[in-house]
Formats: sequence, C-alpha cells, structure tokens
Amino acid sequence: MKNNAALNLLTLLLLTTASLVFSSCSSNNVKSDDKIQTYFDSFHVQGSFGLYDNGTGSFIIHNLKRFKDSAYTPASTFKIVNSLIGIETGRIVNEKMVIKWDGVVRSIPDWNKDLTMAEAFKVSAVPYYQEIARRIGKDTMQLWLDSLKYGNHQIGSYIDSFWLSKTLKLTADEQLGLMKKLYFGKLPFQKRTQDIVKQVMLRESTANFKLSYKTGLGFTPNGRSLAWIVGWIEENKHPYFFVLNVEAAADADLVKIRMDLFKKIMTQQGFFEGKR
Repeated sequence: MKNNAALNLLTLLLLTTASLVFSSCSSNNVKSDDKIQTYFDSFHVQGSFGLYDNGTGSFIIHNLKRFKDSAYTPASTFKIVNSLIGIETGRIVNEKMVIKWDGVVRSIPDWNKDLTMAEAFKVSAVPYYQEIARRIGKDTMQLWLDSLKYGNHQIGSYIDSFWLSKTLKLTADEQLGLMKKLYFGKLPFQKRTQDIVKQVMLRESTANFKLSYKTGLGFTPNGRSLAWIVGWIEENKHPYFFVLNVEAAADADLVKIRMDLFKKIMTQQGFFEGKR
C-alpha cells in the first residue's frame, strides 16, 4: 500500500505541469430554455442550471454568467474528490471501510453511528469525511487539488473544513467538467478508484434511467443558503451531465427545494421515462 501511494504521488508530480481544468461550455454550443426560469421563480430562489448532452456536445444552460463565472464553496459535493483522493492514497480501503462513531451526538441522526464509506457518502456524513481529510493530510491533499486544478484549489488553515468554509471555491461549469471526466474515467486516478466513487454516486436505478449524483449545502459569501446537485443521468445507455446551483434566504429549506426543483427541470427536459 505504501509503495502504491508513493507511486501515485510521483504520478501526480508529473501531472502538475498539465492543466486539468474542468471548464466545459463555450458560447457556440449553449442553448437557453426560458422555461427553466419559471421553476426557479416558483421556489423563490436564484441560481444556475446546466445540462450537457454528451451525444451532441450541446448544453442547455440557465444563467450562463453565473454558471461560468461565479465560484462558490463546493460544500459536500467535495466528498466526491475527497473519496477519490482517499481511495487512491489508501486512506479509504474500499467503500466498505468503517470509521467508528466518535460518540459526539450531532443533529443528523444518521451520522451518530459507525459508518462505512458508502453509507457516509449517501448520508453526507461530515465527521466521516473530516477524518478522511485528516488522514490524507494537508500536503497530500494540496498536491492533488493543485494537480486537478480543482477550483481555486485553496485549503487555507484547516484541513478538515476548507470545503465547508469560504476557502475552497469553484464554478458550476467546473463541477460539470469534473462529472464528465469522472464518468469516462479520465481523471488522474486508477480505474478502481473512479469505479468505486461512481458506484456510491448511483442513487436511483430503474428500467428507464440511472441517476447518479451528490448534493451539497452551504452558504454564499454574503450569508445566503447555497445548495448543489451535481452528477449524471443515463437513459438508453446515453449519459447526460448536470449541475444545479441554488441560493436563497438563509432560512429557506434548500434540502427539499433543491431536489424538487431538480426533478421539475429534468422532467420538463424529458427525462425519467426512458425516451431520451
């Protein structure tokens, strides 16, 4: 395991000269859909939405300027990258690796028990992934973020909370680019590493579609609530990549709003019936 970790770090050092920027869209392959704005308005929220059709190379984007230019904390969507780095460096053995509950009772009951990596990912258990980040360590984490060109790739002073604060930021466009690279196994990680993360991202699987995603919940720099949904949907074995970024008043129930909004937009775009 130590030899593998050393080899992985050497590979990363060689990759630092290569730009792995995740930005995806340009003005010549973007279409807008005015109906999407009505869904944001119906929930009294602001934000952006992007949907990439891998077959045609085209985007449907709501609020293009925000999608491309506005950077925000990744919040718990960073668990995707934290998982990739953890598995690649051996700090996470596999999706069944258990970290014992520390005995601290927190407001989310699903966090107050021993958890596997797969369980922690699905319930977005912050304590589990804080421990993983501490085990990875600041130097190794920074090396990977620099090599990935992940957002502004800034950790700051705290290894176990930088993705939850105002330190690390990235755009919705960068999120979508990361999703595409992960789906096709094009990130600088072993195939096994990427396959495990893709496996735990799968949340719904029916005869008509497979939906894989990760959510995130945080705050904007001015203290408003912020929510993400990032991932992909497969219909007829064809992938479409999406990113939803939502902000609202601090007291808004974005946990519910983000998913209701996402499902309305995707249904309007013709998904969930296997007809795409």
